[in-house]
Amino acid sequence: MLQPLEFLKTRRSISAPFLAEPGPDPGQLAEILTVGTRVPDHGKLTPWRFILFRGERRRQAGDALAGLFAAKNPAAAEKQIEDERVRLARAPLVIAVVSKAAPHPKIPEVEQLLSAGNAAMNIVLAAHALCFAAQWTTGWIAYDEDAGRLLGLAAGERFVGFIHIGTPTALPGGRPRPAVSDVVSEWQPPV
Repeated sequence: MLQPLEFLKTRRSISAPFLAEPGPDPGQLAEILTVGTRVPDHGKLTPWRFILFRGERRRQAGDALAGLFAAKNPAAAEKQIEDERVRLARAPLVIAVVSKAAPHPKIPEVEQLLSAGNAAMNIVLAAHALCFAAQWTTGWIAYDEDAGRLLGLAAGERFVGFIHIGTPTALPGGRPRPAVSDVVSEWQPPV
């Protein structure tokens, strides 16, 4: 078993097209979602929720997205429309993380949004801990109001991202990471 810091250093995203069955079973999914809820939450507002896309519902959502995309993009090529049709069906499980950040007298909305972002990252880490791979995506569906309604957003909600989870069929690629010295500075008093 990896030590905690080594575990964190080994997390890599694997693109959704390279995530296959099996996905998490019900017990594993419960663990992933539980870990997703274990995040900083100033004021105990629970300013996030999760929407699951699995089984045939992934394809039904994809059909609806393809129709919406085609209506919004009449000149779209059939390949683009098909890409939308399978957007949520590439991996066995997709967990949409939804921010419910709202005005509050003491808790800034940005803190609530960051809590939702932490929930998304915890879901990614929990999947990794269970030997699955994950990819956190957004894309146009995360920002389009019509897509949001179609995928289950209520008024005032927005997507933080879509976490695709499955068994990896490819090795994770490496990518350059910033040198710590390039992103860290010591605070200095103003001159």
